[in-house]
Amino acid sequence: MLSLLNLLLPALMPSWRFFKSVDPSPRVEWAMLGAATSVAAQWHEFRPRPQHLAPWAMACRMLWNPRWNETLFLVSCAERLTLTPSGHSQKEILRRISAELERTLPPGARLPYLQFRLVFTDRNEDGRLVKAVTYQSDPFLIAGMASA
Repeated sequence: MLSLLNLLLPALMPSWRFFKSVDPSPRVEWAMLGAATSVAAQWHEFRPRPQHLAPWAMACRMLWNPRWNETLFLVSCAERLTLTPSGHSQKEILRRISAELERTLPPGARLPYLQFRLVFTDRNEDGRLVKAVTYQSDPFLIAGMASA
């Protein structure tokens, strides 16, 4: 009976020691361009985290938050893209950014090309935030990307 309890105990009370380290996760930033040869003038964080969340909103998010689940999927795609670049991860990030922009931006504000980059934010010795760009995509034509 004691050996059965020893087998069940880790399943009932999991250990978090399987994390070797906790590193900063990449942030996805996007920019729209007028032409494929243009240089991005302004980068925007994709789905920035809210500065403040009311207790009621926090409780609701614990039960239903599909947008956050999709954001976590994007973080895993971004981590994969940083370690071993693949077309799948790049396509998933582009498709989701494109769909969000199509849903939120008015048609007159959209430009034909989309570019994204992955940024790690960390603190230096002085305690100031430092951004390090680890990946930057080529510009992609947005037309039809959200439904692909």
